[in-house]
Amino acid sequence: MKSAGEVLDAIGRVPLAELPTPLQEAPRLARHLCLSRLLLKRDDATGLAMGGNKARKLEYDFAPILQRGCDVVVTVGGAQSNHAVMTAAAARRLGIDVKLVLGGPDFTRFRGNLLLDSLYGAELRYLVDDDDNDSLAAAMDAWVRELEEEGRRPYALPIGGSTGAGALGYVRAMRELASQLGEGPVQVVTAVGSCGTFAGLNLGARLFLPSARVVGISVSRTTVRIVERTIELVAESAGLLGIEPPPLAGSLECHDRFHGEYGVATDSGTEAILACARLEGVLLDPIYTGKSMAGLFALARDGSLDPSVPVVFLHTGGLPILFAFDEESWASSPVTRIPLRAPEEK
Repeated sequence: MKSAGEVLDAIGRVPLAELPTPLQEAPRLARHLCLSRLLLKRDDATGLAMGGNKARKLEYDFAPILQRGCDVVVTVGGAQSNHAVMTAAAARRLGIDVKLVLGGPDFTRFRGNLLLDSLYGAELRYLVDDDDNDSLAAAMDAWVRELEEEGRRPYALPIGGSTGAGALGYVRAMRELASQLGEGPVQVVTAVGSCGTFAGLNLGARLFLPSARVVGISVSRTTVRIVERTIELVAESAGLLGIEPPPLAGSLECHDRFHGEYGVATDSGTEAILACARLEGVLLDPIYTGKSMAGLFALARDGSLDPSVPVVFLHTGGLPILFAFDEESWASSPVTRIPLRAPEEK
């Protein structure tokens, strides 16, 4: 009988990410937080669309798109969605058309991920002041029906690429992390949005790194909703692997007090962004990784993380989002302007 790992390797996927991603020591940040050891799992270095965690999911999500001969993929997200822009990049790499349904505050300039969406030539439908998941999904379904009536072969990809198949990307990532870390206890901290990464990490931990504690930091949803959706995704992924889903009810750990309003920077997130940049030369973003690192800061400071056990922060990407925010948020360094000297007359 095949092991779960062998079945995982046999499931179809489309290579999109540069793997394995680095596991980087962060000693100055560890000292700042009084942790014995802090490491950064650099999934911002997956390569696709300036990197990010969605590349691992899309490797599995695009397999049926190619298999079915679809000629256009339609997906949804917020204005600065990492998933949307990485889907656009993956589609272009694979020669497939792409349509994006996005929502949020109105805008006049294409900045951050919106600029990349435009560079990839994605056609956009934008729901002004409405980033509710149900509204986005309804608009996507309507667009899919229009495309079918035109004779196209569309494929609808859910928000965040969070499917049972996509979550397998992070089952595989946990196996990769186990090979980099070796045996022993570890605390893995990650941002949680649409729950696919969180689901994959939890299932992957049960299979490949059983001594791991997986800690989620919500960037948008309540813990109750995250737990419900994560259990659903784990069951789907386990089914694809031909195994019984592990009993996760009551054991999933996710904190929902750090995200503030979705898409809006927080003071604690800004503190985390500046600390990581200035102590380790690592860039985070205000919507996802800045807020999840702020959660890590708080849990380290209040003793919720065991300071004697190594902590791994999963850097899920989002660098372009930095450039969607006004520079006044970050440009606090003093500048001495030296005027150009006129050439001396001979």
